[in-house]
Amino acid sequence: MNVEDLEHKPRHRLNDGALYRRLLRQARPFWLHIVGLFVLGLLQTPLSLLVPLPLKIVVDNVLGSEPLPDIATRVLPAAWTSSPAALLVVAAAFVVLVALLMQLRQLGATVLRTWTSERMVLDFRARLFRHVQRLSPVYHEKKGAADAAYRIQRDAPSVHYVAVDGVIPFVTATATIVSMLYIVVRLDWQLAMVACGVAPILFLASRYYRVRLRQRARAAKRLESRALSIVQEVLTSLRVVKAFGQEDREQNRFTATSEAGMRQQVRLAASQAALDLLVGVTTALGTAAILFLGTRHVIDGVLSLGDLLLVMSYLAQLYDPMKTISRKVASLQNHLASAERAFALLDELPDVPEADEPVRIERARGAVVFREVTFGYDDEPPVLNGVSFAVAPGQRVGIVGRTGSGKSTLLHLLTRFFDPEEGEILLDGVDLRHCAVADLRNQFAIVLQDPVLFSTTVGENIAYARPNATADDVVAAARAANAHAFITELPDGYDTPIHERGMRLSGGERQRIALARAFLTDAPVLLLDEPTSSVDVGTEAGIMEAMERLMHGRTTFMVAHRLGTLKSCDILLQIEPDGRLRHLETLEDSDLRVLGPDTDAGPAPRKAAG
Repeated sequence: MNVEDLEHKPRHRLNDGALYRRLLRQARPFWLHIVGLFVLGLLQTPLSLLVPLPLKIVVDNVLGSEPLPDIATRVLPAAWTSSPAALLVVAAAFVVLVALLMQLRQLGATVLRTWTSERMVLDFRARLFRHVQRLSPVYHEKKGAADAAYRIQRDAPSVHYVAVDGVIPFVTATATIVSMLYIVVRLDWQLAMVACGVAPILFLASRYYRVRLRQRARAAKRLESRALSIVQEVLTSLRVVKAFGQEDREQNRFTATSEAGMRQQVRLAASQAALDLLVGVTTALGTAAILFLGTRHVIDGVLSLGDLLLVMSYLAQLYDPMKTISRKVASLQNHLASAERAFALLDELPDVPEADEPVRIERARGAVVFREVTFGYDDEPPVLNGVSFAVAPGQRVGIVGRTGSGKSTLLHLLTRFFDPEEGEILLDGVDLRHCAVADLRNQFAIVLQDPVLFSTTVGENIAYARPNATADDVVAAARAANAHAFITELPDGYDTPIHERGMRLSGGERQRIALARAFLTDAPVLLLDEPTSSVDVGTEAGIMEAMERLMHGRTTFMVAHRLGTLKSCDILLQIEPDGRLRHLETLEDSDLRVLGPDTDAGPAPRKAAG
């Protein structure tokens, strides 16, 4: 896919009404906090109305000879209004008092807004993260892990912007406009009409730019997500990149995508700046018209000079919210584009839905039956075609087949990463689709060809499936896996941190930690997917000894390309190239001449079958 395709590729769409409803539902648990922010926001309007009053008093009543407004004579003691000097002190004190009240309001609003926003985003991110873990490996292999990461980290904050930083300023700005307009009408209705004349222009400008801004924001986010995917791909495959000397090629690929994203960001910024220019020029024309007309009214005696200063001050506070609304409409499109992407992720349906009334499983006996199971990835030909076999509790099943024939897919169906298109898979006589997904997966311990280790300590990696395991349990599992000796030689023993994916450990050491994890899991069904394919013969002997202990008393499915690994199996299955199953009496019955490592593990591309 080239960069131009990414810039224009259509995406999930929600109309604005549906989008706002979903965002507000997400924000519903915080409605009390949002109400508090509304109240604090609305307090800004009366405080803003008080800001220019000291200046009017000084101009009209201290420097001039205009009578005090009736409300001032009723509220203030006579001693405070008896002389210009006293009024000047009152005006100066009033400036300080209003400023203090405005700062206290701002302090409360800032703390409450920050807590509400951060908590709201945290909850939304947690919801997205929980959901992406339920999606099948198919989705993540098609979209890439970086796309989901971008949506969780960069798109999720849209919920707080729309609900807190978008809606609340919009409402408070509207209240300010109405209040200021009312005051200006009371002072001079003609000036109020001129002030309102700019509103239709601002509305039409915002409406015109809304669609353009949303489109450009979508394109920019797609390209940013793609650039992040390239970085992740290269860093996780850095040894391959270096081995083939492809650093410059990957640099060019990243730069091309990032430059396309930069162009979209420039276009987005240009559109926003154009809207700001139009808003600024329009409000400047309105201000100039009111200044001209207001000055004429002062000359004609319709307004006092203090009233004109009051009108001009209120006009600035009238136009500022108008600018805020117009700019919010512009910046809102960027966040609505993010919200679309976040909700599109939530709308992805898991491939393995939970049953309405799932069957709970404490500990399975381990009887497994495949009945005419057919499965294929996407619209490709079936990987498994009419597969049927039965396994009694405690039996060992060896699975062979050429690379891409469907061996790993069979294991994925057992753990219900996918559901069969036809047929059924039974565990202890119960269709897997009727079992509680979490209970079902607790019945399996898995050891893969390339062990997956996490960036935490050795002990925590072993206890991954049983986080509440004791230190003695962890050590016992490591001893059973023949891992205790090398672990104790590490700098901090079981507390030694494992760096990303455990790349500083040898293949055999990683595999023995994975075996220790399986021992500690103590599941009734064991799945071994090429567990010794990446280790040397000497290391394999130690691993096979540990696996023999691990398999004892457990139903075991073992995929292997070294046929000798399967010699202890009770049942031997060979998956043919057409996806059908062949039951072998002995390994010598296999028609496989060359078996390569089963390196595939996913549905896309087609060879991911196993």
